[in-house]
Amino acid sequence: MTLSWTQIARLGLVQMALGAIVVLTTSTLNRLMVVEYALPAILPGALVGLHYGIQLSRPRWGFTSDTGGNRTRWIIGGMAILALGGFGAAFAVTLFEQSFGLGIALSVLAYALIGIGVGASGTSLLALLASATAPHRRAAAATITWLMMIFGIAMTAGISGSFLDPFTPARLLSVVAVVVTAAMLLTIVAVGRIERHVHAQPETQTPTPFWEGMTQIWAEPKTRNFTLFVFLSMNAYFMQELILEPFAGLVFAFTPGQSTALSGAQNGGVFVGMLTVGIASTALKIGALRSWVVAGCLGSAAVLGMICMAGLGSTAVPFTALVVALGFFNGMFAVAAIGAMMSLASQGRGQREGTRMGLWGAAQAMAAGFGGLAGAAAVDVARGFWADGPAFGIVFAAEAALFLAAAIMAARVMENSAQPHAALVPGE
Repeated sequence: MTLSWTQIARLGLVQMALGAIVVLTTSTLNRLMVVEYALPAILPGALVGLHYGIQLSRPRWGFTSDTGGNRTRWIIGGMAILALGGFGAAFAVTLFEQSFGLGIALSVLAYALIGIGVGASGTSLLALLASATAPHRRAAAATITWLMMIFGIAMTAGISGSFLDPFTPARLLSVVAVVVTAAMLLTIVAVGRIERHVHAQPETQTPTPFWEGMTQIWAEPKTRNFTLFVFLSMNAYFMQELILEPFAGLVFAFTPGQSTALSGAQNGGVFVGMLTVGIASTALKIGALRSWVVAGCLGSAAVLGMICMAGLGSTAVPFTALVVALGFFNGMFAVAAIGAMMSLASQGRGQREGTRMGLWGAAQAMAAGFGGLAGAAAVDVARGFWADGPAFGIVFAAEAALFLAAAIMAARVMENSAQPHAALVPGE
C-alpha cells in the first residue's frame, strides 16, 4: 500500500507545524535581538548558523530511515525537541536585559535543540514520503507538503505579528507557547497510524555501513551535481533571512509586529509563486524544471537590486511590495528545485531515497547557516562604514549576484528534458 492523497495532506500538516516554529526563531527573535535589545546582528546569525550546522546530521537521519526504524517515532520525537527549543529560544531573548551571559547560554542550548528537532523530524518525514508514496506521486507530494509549510510560515508570522504589538517579554512568551503547543498537537494527530497503514517500515535485511552508503550515493553524478547546485542556490536564498526584518526596523521604522507581518507577507509571496508554477506547469504544460529555476533566480536577483535601491531612497515602489515580489520569485525557484529533488531521489541505487534527501537537506542547511551568518556579518561590517540604508543595500546586491550565479549553474547542470508536469502532476 502507498500513501493516499489524504495521508499526504496529513503529512503536509507536520511540515506546516515545522515551519510555524522555525519562522519565529529565524525571523521574529532575530529582529528582537538586533532592534529591541540592540545586539549585533552577528549574534542571531551565529545562533541560526548553529541550528543549521547541527542539521548536517540529516544524512544520518535519512540513512537510518532507509535501513530500519520507526519513522513515526522520530517525526513526533523530533517535533517535541523542536518545540522545546523554540520556546527556550524565546525565553532566552527575554533574559538578555538581566544577564547577557545567561541569555547566550540558554540561546545556544535552545538553538541546538532546534537543529536536532528539525533534522530528526523533517528528514524522517521526507523519508516516509519518499518511501511510502507511489513513484508517480512523489514530486507532487513534496510540492503539496512544501506549500503547506509555506502556508504555515506565512500564517504564523502574520497572526503572531498582530499579537506581538505592543511588545512585552510576557506577550512574546505567550505567543510562542501557543504556537509550539499547537504544532506539537497537530503533529501527533496528523502522523498517527499512517506508517502502520501503508506498511512503510524500511527493509533491514542487508544493512550497509553509513559511510559506505554515503560514498555510494556521492559517486552518482546526478546526485553530486545537484548537491552542489543546492548549496549555491540556498546560499543566495537564505542570505537575506536574518537581515530583512532588521532592515525594515532600522531603515523603514517598522515595529516588531509590522516586521513579523512583513515576514508573513514575504512567505505569502513564496506560496503564490509556488502555486503559480504548479498551475502553469501542470495545466498549461509551460516550461521545463530548469526554465522555472532559472526564471526564479533571475527574478529574485532583479527584485533584490530594487530592494538595494530602496535602502538608498532611490525607488518609489513600496518596500512591502518588493518583499512580496522577492517571495514570489523565491517560491518560483524553490518549487521547481523541489520537483527535481523528489524526482532524483528515486533515481540511482535503490532504497536510498532518505539518504539522498538527507544529503540535499544537509547541503541546504550548510548553505542556509553560512549564507545567513555571512549576510549578518557583512551588515555589521558595512554599518561601521556607512549608514544603515547603504550598508544593508550592499549585502542585498551581493545576494543578487549569487542568484545570478545560481541561474547560470542551473542552466548547466539541470536536465532540460525533465518536464515539470511529469514531476508535479498527481496520477500521471
